[in-house]
Amino acid sequence: MTSEQIPDPSPSETGGAVPSAATQRARATQLAQALRQELQKAVVGQAAVIDDVLTALLAGGHVLVEGVPGLGKTLLVRALARCFGGEFSRIQFTPDLMPSDVTGHAVYDMQSEQFKLRKGPVFTHLLLADEINRAPAKTQAALLEVMQERQVTLEGRALPVPQPFLVLATQNPIEQEGTYPLPEAELDRFMLKLRMDYPAADEELSLVRQVTRSARADMLDVTPLRTLLQARDVLALQKIASELPVDDQVLDYAVRLARATRSWPGLVMGAGPRASIALVRGGRARALLRGGDFVLPDDIKGCALAVLRHRVRLSPELDIEGLSVDQVLQQLLDQVPAPRL
Repeated sequence: MTSEQIPDPSPSETGGAVPSAATQRARATQLAQALRQELQKAVVGQAAVIDDVLTALLAGGHVLVEGVPGLGKTLLVRALARCFGGEFSRIQFTPDLMPSDVTGHAVYDMQSEQFKLRKGPVFTHLLLADEINRAPAKTQAALLEVMQERQVTLEGRALPVPQPFLVLATQNPIEQEGTYPLPEAELDRFMLKLRMDYPAADEELSLVRQVTRSARADMLDVTPLRTLLQARDVLALQKIASELPVDDQVLDYAVRLARATRSWPGLVMGAGPRASIALVRGGRARALLRGGDFVLPDDIKGCALAVLRHRVRLSPELDIEGLSVDQVLQQLLDQVPAPRL
């Protein structure tokens, strides 16, 4: 056992029995919080985004991170990969990227005189799809099957990808030249869409101080980060999160939030049932992250913006008025009554 791992309780501590659900939850929370602290060493001034990425990791969902260049989108994923002992792949999306560059393809082997499958970078635990909106729709669509079904069909064979499997995609919202908007079907497969904003003044000061001490130009180094998780640990955390109790009133609240988007003034397209599922899964993950024994309405509300913002569409009138999707959704969250537990 390395010093980085959080030890299991000894048989004397548990009376020789299997640890109880409460003990397992406490250990899972401890590990998730240790991972949060480790990521905050590398990614300065983005505490809320780190929490959202950990929410997706615990819930087993994919993440789309949007933000202007230089805020640390790629750094965040590299830091997570450093803390995670599983396999990590990166694909830089470009206009000339082909679907086979993502999924793999069959190659003719001269010696055996047979076709052999060469697996693409998608066969990994953690996949960074950098600047995903730079590739055309055909290449973006190569991710559709693997994101939903955790498998890739190559030459008529369905090949499963390693578990856990998490896609973290980044895109720049400002520069639209040479980009291709993500189709609705693919957007819906991302559990969360996160917005990275500029850090606060004191955080930026701390960031500049930290980076300018380093010899590596304008980059924060992720090599000092400890490896806290292996693939089996992530699967165990996801299982513990999925078993957290959710009261029927809280479940009803998640469904009401998703359904409210379908008839809300100013929204011409509402969220589908996948949003309701994502709200509950996200709520469970947030409850585990804060050390709770069950899901609170606030856990659902806390991840609602990230779950809903890419699944709804603003009416042209509100767009002209300068209102954002987040502002409309915030009004919805303020007005849909939450249950009192």
